[in-house]
Order: sequence, then structure tokens, then C-alpha cells
Amino acid sequence: MSAGPSPSVMSEEVARFDALGDAWWDSDGPMAPLHRLNPVRIAWARDLIVRHFKLEGAAGLPLAGVSLLDVGCGAGLFAEPLARLGADVVGVDPAPAAIEAARRHAEETGARLAYRAATVEELAAEPRRFDVVSAMEVIEHAADPKAFIASAASLVKPGGLLLASTLNRTLKSFALAIVGAEYLLRWLEPGTHRWEQFVTPIELTGFARAANLRRTSLRGVVYNPLGAVWRLSGDTSVNYLFAARKPDR
Repeated sequence: MSAGPSPSVMSEEVARFDALGDAWWDSDGPMAPLHRLNPVRIAWARDLIVRHFKLEGAAGLPLAGVSLLDVGCGAGLFAEPLARLGADVVGVDPAPAAIEAARRHAEETGARLAYRAATVEELAAEPRRFDVVSAMEVIEHAADPKAFIASAASLVKPGGLLLASTLNRTLKSFALAIVGAEYLLRWLEPGTHRWEQFVTPIELTGFARAANLRRTSLRGVVYNPLGAVWRLSGDTSVNYLFAARKPDR
């Protein structure tokens, strides 16, 4: 099914990421910052899911038996590693070229997961629900973040989790994520982010609560320039990770 008009999709944002194609997987290319951020995102999600569902997976497959939908998956930088950890993963994105790049990479690496060019609203109209729904670096690109979270939350099974990572709307995030990362360091193409679209933890918590979810985790992520690595932190002023749980009933 091809992606149609959606209140969660901004066409110019889709076009920007769709144009990347196979460059998504170039660790020294335009998505290099995301490649550096990915290890801490994966470890956080893995540990949180294992704790939440009290998993005792086989060695090397800690997420075995968990169904996971990665919304706004791009070319699979977050989805594919989770599939390698044993999760039954579906990645969806409204950018067809990104989905094709994801499929090609999965074929090359032997990763087992499914990809679809679709919007979160299209998935929400279908009957399947998931133990975990993730939206990593996606909310700040949505046309209507509250509606996006509502659709994503509707895809979570009772007792399941919604995971997200995004950028806080603070003066510090403007200085570091916009001026620093895009215009000074040129980590990202200028215009990749719009500061006014950033979502504060309070706002995201409210969006989740309106969708019948309760926040269970909020962690900041900070960059260490000396080691050129990201790490978890109590500082949520720029980048942060968020998890919320749907009640059992």
C-alpha cells in the first residue's frame, strides 16, 4: 500500500529523507550523526523491553517473541538491529525510496523483518497490534505531533509500550541541534530540523496521556566530544528518550 495524505506527514520532510536513498547506511554520510546515536538508542530500547516484558530470550536474541512496529523507520537504522535481537519487526515509512533502501540492506545482510511504505494512520486502520511501537527521531518531523502519537498509541497492544526519541524545544537545543549541528559542524544538512517543531517532555507526556498511555521512562542523551560518543544522562534539555505504557485493559 502506498502512503497517502496524512495529518502526521509533512511532504517536504518526506521528500528530504526520501532523497537519501542508500546514503542512509553510509556511516560517514549524511546520516552519520544518527549512526553515532544508534548504539545508545538500541541499548536503551533493548534493556527497557526486556525489563518490561520480563523476557528470558535465547542467548543473543533477548527480544525473541516481541512484535515491534518502527514508525518512520527510514532505511531501517533502528529497525534492523532490533530484528537481529530477535524481535518480529515491521518498519513503516511514508518515503518509498527509504523503504527500498531498507529492503536492499536487509537482503544484503540477511536481516529478517518486513518493510512497508505507509503512514501510521494506514497501519492504525488495520487490525494488527504490536507489543512495542517505536518512533525514533520522527515526532519533530510530524505535521501534528499529538495526532501522530494518538495513531501510534492505537497500534500498541494492552500492556505494551510506546518508545520515542526526539528533541526538546529549549534555547540549548536551538544552539546545539540547529546552529551547532547544522550550520557550524555541518553534521546535518541545514534545514533538517525546525526548532519550533521540537517537542518538550511535558508536551509529549501530555500527548501520551491523552492517548491513554502512562510515561514509564524519560532519559536524556548527551554527546561526549572527547570520545565522539553518545551516552544516557539525566539532562533532557536537547535529546531525550521517552517510553510510555498502555494499561492492560
